[in-house]
Amino acid sequence: MAAQRPHSAVSRPGERIAKRIARAGLCSRRDAERLIAAGRVALGGRVVTDPATTVDGASAITVDGDPLPVPAPARLWRYHKPAGLITSHRDPQGRPTVFEKVADRLGHVVSVGRLDFNSEGLLLLTNDGALARELEHPAKGWRRRYRVRVRGAPEEGALAALARGVTVDGVRYGPIEARLDRQMRQNAWLTVSLAEGRYREVRIVLAHLGLTVSRLIRTAYGPFQLGNLPRGGIDEIAPRVLREQLGAAWEARGAHRRR
Repeated sequence: MAAQRPHSAVSRPGERIAKRIARAGLCSRRDAERLIAAGRVALGGRVVTDPATTVDGASAITVDGDPLPVPAPARLWRYHKPAGLITSHRDPQGRPTVFEKVADRLGHVVSVGRLDFNSEGLLLLTNDGALARELEHPAKGWRRRYRVRVRGAPEEGALAALARGVTVDGVRYGPIEARLDRQMRQNAWLTVSLAEGRYREVRIVLAHLGLTVSRLIRTAYGPFQLGNLPRGGIDEIAPRVLREQLGAAWEARGAHRRR
């Protein structure tokens, strides 16, 4: 690409150019910022140097001289994540990732929240980063539900007390609903439900009660259920269901134009 005069941030309303590039499905937002830093993105024929540059629907954006693809309508999938995958696009330790496993079927997607390496169960995936952030925001109020196997004998009173919230190592965790489903000799199965979904929250809080999690399966995220989806399976959530559950938030992403 020929050298061009750098383009600085503009003041008109819209969205950040790095976000627009990611929403077009070309790459992640972080990778879009790297493309901008490398001088490979132009707006109206001028090289962009600021990833916070705002653009609107009429903006002419190119990457390596090629026009930016038209953003695809938003889509959402259920994925049954197996244990032994990290929910990250890259892992410095070289562990297998969720996104490597689904790339051939879904292309570039992001997750709604995360499941840690040893956890399994329902993970929502979408091709729209803004939608992902909206669905995982605590203000949404969606509860995450888990089936949890622990080593030890949970005290039902201690589990019930979690409904008032708990502080562990100076970190305050919000109300958690925890119920003993089955006690075996050395293990027990619990049902756990929470709204915040902080990193490793279930494991940390149960360890605070003297319980070691040996298996953690997310069975629901808000209104969406794992159901009988097989391990490693992917199932797209129908537009009709998404309109019912998300309303204006889904329509704003252009999903109504899909079919």
